Amino acid sequence: MHETAYEITTLTPQQPTPNPGLLPTEIPPGVQMVTLPGGIRTLAYTPQQAPPAPPIPVAQPIPTWAKTTALLTPTIGGGIAAAGIGLSYAAPGLIAMTDALWAAVALIAAAAIGIPMLLRISRTTAAGKSSTHITQNITATGMFGKANGTINHH
Repeated sequence: MHETAYEITTLTPQQPTPNPGLLPTEIPPGVQMVTLPGGIRTLAYTPQQAPPAPPIPVAQPIPTWAKTTALLTPTIGGGIAAAGIGLSYAAPGLIAMTDALWAAVALIAAAAIGIPMLLRISRTTAAGKSSTHITQNITATGMFGKANGTINHH
């Protein structure tokens, strides 16, 4: 067997940093350039630091509008329910009133059509009979004068 002897050397603080051709982007994760207590700079694994803890959420106060809305919701719902119950009790009366209103509208429409027809019929029957026409002529002189008039029968 053949053994090769290698010379072991140590660097002094005045000597350059080992691996001068190593770029900072080539350093693997977890490895950093550190300075030892003797002043020697070297690459070393450093302990991984735990990521910072997320901030603890602080309880926020409930906004005033949310409190007001929460307090008014049952009141509004109760009012709507009461209105619905009232309408259900009033429904038969409302139906009767609408029927009465429709009857009144029908009566007004019948009167608007029927009364002129009755007047027209009564005039035509009266025109067929002989009737007396009276004509009156009145004249007066002055503001406070005596009035004279004549009546003519035809």
